[in-house]
Amino acid sequence: MTPVRPKFELKPGKATREAFGKALAELGRENPDVVVCDADLSKSTFTALFAKEFPERFFSCGIAEANMVSIGAGLASAGKTAFVSSFSAFVLNKGFEQLRVTVAYPRVNLKIVGTHSGISIGEDGPSQMSVEDLSLACSLAGFVVLSPADEVATEALVRAAAAYDGPVFLRCGRVKAPLIYSPGETFSIGGSRELIGGSEITIAATGLLVAEAIRAAETLEAEGVSARVLDLYSIKPLDQEAIVRAARETGAIVVAEEHLVDSGLGVRVAQAVARTHPCVMEFVGIQDTYAESGTPEELLDKYGLVARDVAAACRRALTRKRGAGLQ
Repeated sequence: MTPVRPKFELKPGKATREAFGKALAELGRENPDVVVCDADLSKSTFTALFAKEFPERFFSCGIAEANMVSIGAGLASAGKTAFVSSFSAFVLNKGFEQLRVTVAYPRVNLKIVGTHSGISIGEDGPSQMSVEDLSLACSLAGFVVLSPADEVATEALVRAAAAYDGPVFLRCGRVKAPLIYSPGETFSIGGSRELIGGSEITIAATGLLVAEAIRAAETLEAEGVSARVLDLYSIKPLDQEAIVRAARETGAIVVAEEHLVDSGLGVRVAQAVARTHPCVMEFVGIQDTYAESGTPEELLDKYGLVARDVAAACRRALTRKRGAGLQ
């Protein structure tokens, strides 16, 4: 029987890139060792907020992400709390060698923030759509990888990243994200949040897809299905305990992300499930393709990243679960 629960209210919110810029400026006021590098995109990444207040601690590196990463690594090695920022597609792809050699290998205390992630960047097209960034960042040994769902989580995770001793990649988006959390809520590296309780299936989502997971759970509830919703904002390290509990208690997991399904959050969750408590799984994400140019809403709909698609994946998983005689 589906438990009675209050309706989860999604409110309009700001883009996570904007929340990042606001949090960064606040950090700058509190800590004179915070320094910021940007690759000629400060108005888009919102590091311009920091630059306006602290021009002596802001370094515009031009359209040169690889150099920017090396400069940031040098500043971090000198004891600064250093942030570097650009579009995810640029900082991860153009700067990958430097991220590997000058940041990951020596485990430099650098914070890398990629904005305009996923395909929801919209009309700018596939050359600027980052659909591989989670995979690339997770492949770097010693990296922490974070993907907040809304502005509250973003601001909290910027602070968590700054306090952490080691390299961190924070994934932000261009479009406004629905407000899920209340101001002042806390988020820890390696954690997750259970937003909706459920007993028959778990939807594990990250970033923009958390809101779609909530909407999908409400659709399923109307059909008599009890769906749990997890916000896996910490991609690396994962909240293994929450994943194992979901596998054991619900027997089916759907992973939803704005990333290639072949290499993102779904792969990491599947690894955890395979090691601990195998269960039925389905995956919602970008299916081995690059997207076209279009509005964010058109693209998310066309490439199967909305609540309708999450709910459909849940129905497939439930059919498989019941076919296998699992409860």
